[in-house]
Amino acid sequence: MQPNLDDLTWNIDQILDDLDQHGFALIDDAYPEHYVHELSNECTANLNRFRDAAIQNGIVSNIRSDHILWINDELPLAQQHIHQLNQLASGLNRNFFLGIKDIEAHFACYNAGEFYALHRDNPQGKNGRMISSVFYLHEQWQDNWGGELRLQDKHDQWHIISPQPNRVALFQSDLMHEVLLAKHQRLSITAWLRSDQNLF
Repeated sequence: MQPNLDDLTWNIDQILDDLDQHGFALIDDAYPEHYVHELSNECTANLNRFRDAAIQNGIVSNIRSDHILWINDELPLAQQHIHQLNQLASGLNRNFFLGIKDIEAHFACYNAGEFYALHRDNPQGKNGRMISSVFYLHEQWQDNWGGELRLQDKHDQWHIISPQPNRVALFQSDLMHEVLLAKHQRLSITAWLRSDQNLF
């Protein structure tokens, strides 16, 4: 089943207002449970294909230790989430004139002991990333398992966002953020709504 935005409980007006006022928005219970279950299975079935995200072009970064798998047409369930983000992008373009043209996305796995230090996805407008998105795929989570998203909003206030199952976090790509140390396997789809063509 392909979920349709018209059938979901996403409050688009609230999302737009939260992004406008604070620079970030949360969508809880984003999708039907059966879709999240199937998508989680698609993610875990491909864990052996994930690569070390800290190694890019042969260079090792010390600011992150997660593992990723870029999403393509071979991952049809993940593509359904990207389809929904594309529909949301239309509303963002109408209201904020962001000029979003494309979405890049990957599965992300943080095993126990892994993290992503403070950074911006689009520092000083150096790339086309306009809005960042994290969709939490694990089907259960406990508060003491870590892995929170720590985010500075557009007013320089800090927020700790728990990686609750079936939650989507959206935020401006130029905001400072980090993923705190995970104490349990944490699964997600990270996506960027871009004003240029997908470069990965």
